[in-house]
Amino acid sequence: MCMAFLLVGPLFLALSSSAWSELVIRVTQGNDQPTIIAVAPIALNGIQIKEDIGSIVEADLKRSGLFSAIPRRDMLAFPSVASDVYYRDWRMLGTEYLVVGAMIPIGEGRYQLDFSLLNVTAKKTEFNHRVSGTKSQMRDLAHLISDKIYQEITGIRGAFSTRLAYVTANRKNGKYIYRLNVSDADGAREKLMLESPEPIMSPSWAPNGKELAYVSFETGRPAIFRQNLVTATRQQLTNFTGLNGAPSWSPDGKKMALVLSKDGNPEIYMLDLASKKFTRLTRHFAIDTEPTWMPDGKHLLFTSDRGGTPQIYKLNITSKATERLTFRGNYNARASLAPDGRTLALIHRSSDTFHVASFDLVTGRMIELTQTRLDESPTVAPNGAMLMYATKQGDRGVLAAVSLDAGVRYVLPAKSGDVREPAWSPFLR
Repeated sequence: MCMAFLLVGPLFLALSSSAWSELVIRVTQGNDQPTIIAVAPIALNGIQIKEDIGSIVEADLKRSGLFSAIPRRDMLAFPSVASDVYYRDWRMLGTEYLVVGAMIPIGEGRYQLDFSLLNVTAKKTEFNHRVSGTKSQMRDLAHLISDKIYQEITGIRGAFSTRLAYVTANRKNGKYIYRLNVSDADGAREKLMLESPEPIMSPSWAPNGKELAYVSFETGRPAIFRQNLVTATRQQLTNFTGLNGAPSWSPDGKKMALVLSKDGNPEIYMLDLASKKFTRLTRHFAIDTEPTWMPDGKHLLFTSDRGGTPQIYKLNITSKATERLTFRGNYNARASLAPDGRTLALIHRSSDTFHVASFDLVTGRMIELTQTRLDESPTVAPNGAMLMYATKQGDRGVLAAVSLDAGVRYVLPAKSGDVREPAWSPFLR
């Protein structure tokens, strides 16, 4: 066993701005009958801020694919409180819901934003709500507003305040430069976590949303690192000969499942992060890889070719008993479990094409969700509404997202280079 603590070196660039590969979101398919919403400009009362809060809220809701927004140029008025709303004017535009709001200073560099969601059809106020923050937190406040509106209308918790981790690869002077980035769920405020001439793979979020684990080849061979996104400290967790890969945090954040080949064959291990003790969980001549935890913290899902082709298996951590879960198709791998604990997003191949599919652990039903080719690395949003994956668009690697019913789609290409290995954060508050 080899554990090492590394000082922050020249490869590490904590919380630095990275406009080089910033993501751009393009909605390609929305709901057939979207809810029509209008987001009136927020009244700033003379406050100077860089962010257009109303536009961010509108973009969040439109990106979900469930909403269509009334353009500002078509609005007959810009009310900021419910008492100023003439419902007839908004019904003429076909509006179903209206968002209004106003901001005031409350001292010590903080600002209060009161906003309301109005049901135009019923001519009533659905809710009044208040958020507050500094000027640097305006985008955070906008995402919180989006979350509140989304949940009120759909009954599903909004995930606009979550974050994404992903890897970009840019070719420079004939060589690739790899970057591990973290951004808002809409691709904004991209921050560079690590830059290296060697590959970076498999980012995985800690349950508290404050740390990432990932695989880096910076030492000359694959090694697993954990990195605190607040303090910028890094810790190398593995340095074994052979494969060190696929880190996955336990639901309580105290353990990590990972893949090691230190004993000659890729097997699933568990690392106790406090004691630094490794426990071997699988013992088979086949390749066992890609562990992901089930919500109970007592079982793992993993990929193995022990049946002749890559398939998804379930492992009881205590008894070490395994059960094969997937049988349809000649390839099922890279499982990502939705919050409901029964829906798996995975990479599925039934002929010669790799697609993202959903698999119901209870009924065994498999549904292909994508028409793109060479899909990989699915990751499910913490509210279970969308999943993101890496795919090809022309000759470039891009991220794409699809709802679990395949009714909503959007793509997130980087401004330059390839983008891959997405990981959706848990809820951050």
